[in-house]
Amino acid sequence: MKRYFLKKLSLISLIFIPIIFLWHPNWIGIIGTQPYWPLFWLLPWSMVFGSINGLILGLFLGLILDSLTLGGSFTQIPGLILCGVWFGRIKINGPNLLGHFRYGLICSFGSFLCGTLYFFQILVKTFPDGNFLLYLPSVKNILAEVFLTGFFAPLICSKLLKLFKFSKDKSSIINFPKY
Repeated sequence: MKRYFLKKLSLISLIFIPIIFLWHPNWIGIIGTQPYWPLFWLLPWSMVFGSINGLILGLFLGLILDSLTLGGSFTQIPGLILCGVWFGRIKINGPNLLGHFRYGLICSFGSFLCGTLYFFQILVKTFPDGNFLLYLPSVKNILAEVFLTGFFAPLICSKLLKLFKFSKDKSSIINFPKY
């Protein structure tokens, strides 16, 4: 049982994203805005398992989060898919990224991308009504989300990256006898 748990530890941790999304802790947020929680999990997962897995899990995360917010007709799927593919193309030990705070910069840009795509969906839907100017103050919410995501990403993503690398190593071990 322990071996199975260690192999699937990275997928089991996926359960915590909807829980945190619904919990919505107020002590972490600024002006009522929270960090974009799915990116904390999607970045290390995609970096360890690649672009195709990032695309699939971005779609899966988007479907889960969209099912939690049944009232809206807007979707988070396009932003999460784009981030999953982009994050998968980033190599863990690549020469183009330096330092521990790269996770914050990458997650900030991903949060800006997801927030902007979501905001454009709202603008396109409300543009014919003529009341799309009511949604322009939500730009400050996008910027607060970008800041919070970039602030917490180095701490959370570095721990999850270690966890995912550990579980990937445990799942790919084949014990050959040494002669």
